[in-house]
Formats: sequence, C-alpha cells, structure tokens
Amino acid sequence: MEEKSYQLAIIGSGPGGYTAALQAAKHGLKTVLIEKDSLGGTCLNWGCIPTKAYVRSAQVFTEAQSAADYGVKVKTAELDFPAVLARKDKIVQRLVKGIDYLLKKAEVERINGEASFITAEKIKVKTAAETVQIRADKIIIATGSQPVIPSICGSDLPGILNSKSLLSLTKLPDSLLIIGGGVIGLEFAFIFSQFGVEVTVLEYLDQLLPDFDSEISTELNRAARRRKIKVKTGALVTKIVKSASGYQISYQDKKERVQTKQAEQVLLAVGRKPYLAGLAPEKAGIELTKSGAIKVNNKMESNISGIYAVGDVTGKNMLAHVAAEQALVAVANLSNNDQLKTMNYQAVPAAVFTEPEVAAVGLTESQAQARNIAYQVGTFPFAASGKVMAMGSREGKIKILAEASTGKIIGASIIGIAASDLIAELTLAVKEGLTFQTIAATIHAHPTTAEVIHEAALELGLGAIHA
Repeated sequence: MEEKSYQLAIIGSGPGGYTAALQAAKHGLKTVLIEKDSLGGTCLNWGCIPTKAYVRSAQVFTEAQSAADYGVKVKTAELDFPAVLARKDKIVQRLVKGIDYLLKKAEVERINGEASFITAEKIKVKTAAETVQIRADKIIIATGSQPVIPSICGSDLPGILNSKSLLSLTKLPDSLLIIGGGVIGLEFAFIFSQFGVEVTVLEYLDQLLPDFDSEISTELNRAARRRKIKVKTGALVTKIVKSASGYQISYQDKKERVQTKQAEQVLLAVGRKPYLAGLAPEKAGIELTKSGAIKVNNKMESNISGIYAVGDVTGKNMLAHVAAEQALVAVANLSNNDQLKTMNYQAVPAAVFTEPEVAAVGLTESQAQARNIAYQVGTFPFAASGKVMAMGSREGKIKILAEASTGKIIGASIIGIAASDLIAELTLAVKEGLTFQTIAATIHAHPTTAEVIHEAALELGLGAIHA
C-alpha cells in the first residue's frame, strides 16, 4: 500500500473542508483534501445553493403571475419545471468548478475516495483504483451530516423523500406532505407551494421554527396559510402507508384525535445528524458526544491532540457559515503561527428562505427570560416602510432586544423582504456589543429596507418616526 505524507489531511470537502484547505494553503501547509462524493458537500450540491436556485425560480414565477399589480401585462405565466431543474444544476456545476479552480490554484492535493482511520496519525483512503495510506501531522474531520430518519412506521417505504432526493425530482407532484416544520421543511414548503403543488406541513411541536422567536414563528404561520399551505402544529405522525394516490399519513392532533392525510409524495424533514459512516474514529481514540458528534473544544480540537473537527459533524450550529468559521479557527490553531483563535457562537446569524424570509441572531425573548436578563424590545412593521411598499409587500416585522441596563443589543429577529441580508448589521451589533443608541444615531439610506432596523432602534428610545 502506497503511503503519502502531508502536514494536513482534511476529510470532507463541504464549506468547512474546502475553506480549511484554502486557508491552510495560505499558511503554506502541504495539504490533501479527501472527498468520497461531490466537491462542495451537501451545502453546494444538495442543500443551500440548489434550494436557493429553486427559491428564485419560485419568486419569479409568483411575480409573473402578479405582474398586473405592477402595471405589467403578462398573457400567461407557465412554470417549466425541467428548465428550473436545469438552471439549478447549471448554478451548482458553475460553483463546483469555481471551488475546483481555487483548490488547484492553491495547490491543494485532492483524493476522491473514502477515508477511514488506521491510527491517530494514519488514514487509509479507498479510491476507485487503489487504497492509499496517508500519514498527516494534523487532521481535520469535516464529514458533515445526514438526514435523520424518524422512528415512524413506514418512514422507510420506497419513494419516501429526504431533502436530497426531493431535489432530484424531474416531475412536480400534485401534492406534497412534509413531516417537520423546521428550516428545511418550511423552505421546501414555500418553494413547492409557489410551484403550484398542494403542500401540507406536520410539525410535532407547537410552533414552526421552534428555535426562533415565537412572534416571528406566528407571523410565518400566517404567511404560509395565506399561500394556502396547510400547517398542523402539535401533530404526532404515527404511520405512513402506501395508497392508490401515493401515501396515507396518520397523525394525532393536539387533542390526540387520529387524523389521516393523503399525499402523492412525502418529505421527511425532521433534522440532520453527524455523519461518520466508515470513518472509524474509534481507531484514533476520538471521543464522541451522546448524539454521535465529534466532541471538540472552542479551538475545534478533539480529545486527540492534532485531530480537529469542523462543521455539522461537531453537532454545533449546523450552518454552512458556521462550518467555514470553525475551519478558520481550526487552521489558525493547528498552523503554529501564534495566532490562536477560539470559536464564539454568541453572534451566529440564521436565515430561512421562505416567503417572506426569516432571520435571527443572538437571543430570543424566551432565551433572555430563561437567563434572567432584563431587556427592552423595539419593533417596527415592514408595512410602514416605503421601500417595502414599493416592492409590493406589506408582510413582516423586526424585533430588536436590548439589555435594559446598558442598551447593548443582545438579539434580533426579522420576518420580511431581504431579512437574510438585513440580519448582517444586527449580527455585527451583537458581536461587538453595540447599543441601540449607536444604531439609532447611524444614518441609514432612504428608501431602503435597512431603515426598518433604524426605526426599531429608535423605538427602543423615544419611539420610531414612521409608526
């Protein structure tokens, strides 16, 4: 068996893996990036990017249908789903080629194959042609996550979809039932509803997006119902069976009554879990958490010196931008350049690409209450924004939480147009401990959606101007 030596071996090429590889190259480390599937991982190939391509197609289709509201005459707006699929694939391929170019430019060596530990310093990689043994001074595990399969009778039936297989459909179903009202389930719910599919969402907990502010969740529930998405919270799915029209789903409602629902397709979207299949971390002595994630410290190092982990496999915030930041932290710490970094999860933005969008950072009201933090709330409705009205919308609101004693912004939640972009300013505010007075004293361009942030900050003081 051929043996190769590197200063750094990275297992997995998603946002955490390829970011680590590119950053390691900047530090002059001889690096190898190992990937058994597609360059870019889940996010680029079957997650963040393809779903956003679908989101944009859905938005354009919806806008074309309502073009008359803007004084534009469109005879017939028709969805060409094969063309939507082709556009999605083209975008993914272009971005994969871009990452491939960057890795080649950085002289990062790549091996396409499945990696597994031999010892804490050695890895074997099984490729299509051979098995290669790798010795590395440092190792980063970035193997990502996989969909959780719930323990529901019938959840393993042929044809039941997960987020990856749903993106491979070549024909739209007449109806889609989604089990799970979290980020993944709701993004698909809005996309396919806008595509003209009859969509039902069953969520076990009492609110959609359980980790988000309850008021924002309620607003999103209303937005879903306005778009004829059927939402059932407090719904315990008990059984899935095949039927003549597709599948029959049985569930208990809030009053523990048994209900049934028919759907042509069923999507399981109840979350994701760390992926370690075939890696054999036990051979390196790597400690796992109870949930099966690799246990790391705030420097992203495992219990074994020299072995680091980043991304979903750590079981932390399962977000691509978190994986990328963890990668930068890990490389800074393993490169021996005296610029040690630690990971801080206090100001991690989250965005949900529904219609309208949802975004949040820092604490929600319930979290602040649980920590016994005295706080103030500043809100502002999107309906009072001139820019939002000009864009043809009235939906949405913003909430900013500020510590009562200092005025420091400790959290924010947004639902509305461009929420995913607006949250960046508030993420900086939370990270740097800025006060609402600082935001209120900052001039925001008019007319822009960013003015809702300014107004909410003013609301925390003497009051908003336009509400």
